[in-house]
Amino acid sequence: MAQSSSATSASSRTASFILRILAFALSLISLIVLATNTVIVTDYDYNEAKFRFQDFYAYRYMLATIVIGTAYSLLQLVASICNAISGGEGMLVLAFFGDKFISYVMATGAAAGFGATVDLSRVTGGTGLDMINFFEKAYASASLLLLAFICTALLSIISAFALPRRSL
Repeated sequence: MAQSSSATSASSRTASFILRILAFALSLISLIVLATNTVIVTDYDYNEAKFRFQDFYAYRYMLATIVIGTAYSLLQLVASICNAISGGEGMLVLAFFGDKFISYVMATGAAAGFGATVDLSRVTGGTGLDMINFFEKAYASASLLLLAFICTALLSIISAFALPRRSL
């Protein structure tokens, strides 16, 4: 029975570690894609207008959620490494509530990004190769953030199962 419990504990730690690496990598890539999203549009009179993600509140919110999620993922990744080296359990309650909170923050950021992109492409008509490229980068960033949310939500489930085992 003890061997089965330690195997389960080792497999859940491995799964948690892999999911934390994935959540960090996905949110970091999402941050890079969103931060570099800029387009210069020229109208019929050859007037240029530069659009950046910072020009839209929803994308700024999305950026904030990405930064918070990336920082949390990095912090938890470092904590996981330290716990693996020291052989300790770590702060499971903090990880449980942190994973829950951050997953919801990431989900709202992804939803804001998707919603803003749909609305902006509808308003602009989605015309012009430059604007299409701008919207595709926004969709890519929101999709990566959504995948990071899924990783964090799975971590929340794993940490929920680890709590009762600790109290026994």
